[in-house]
Amino acid sequence: QVQLVESGGGLVQTGGSLRLSCTASGRTFTLHHMGWFRQSPGKEREFVAGINRAGDRSVYGDCAKGRFTISRVNAKNTLYLEMNNLKAEDTAVYYCAANLGIFTPSIPTNATDFSSWGQGTQVTVSS
Repeated sequence: QVQLVESGGGLVQTGGSLRLSCTASGRTFTLHHMGWFRQSPGKEREFVAGINRAGDRSVYGDCAKGRFTISRVNAKNTLYLEMNNLKAEDTAVYYCAANLGIFTPSIPTNATDFSSWGQGTQVTVSS
């Protein structure tokens, strides 16, 4: 497993942008598909975006399409989520997660498929 630490959350106005980062410990980052999820009070954890081990394929949840971009720099053991045109409904705790993908060619989108999670970073979008 990898240990994950998110950063970059904060308070932003509607229409603004934020970039979240997730740094992984250890030497196995490149073996993992990575994902971003979010959760707001009273709601279930929601898939935001996922990226494969090489970083050349990605998939997005409906909440993210056209506004968010997931990327990774394997040499830095770091995952990113660029968020643009933020809306009040994007307010949530954002989590990065890792899926050991050596036997999984496709990018998982279910939270139950991810075995390692960060502690989360709060994103608040004010109107």
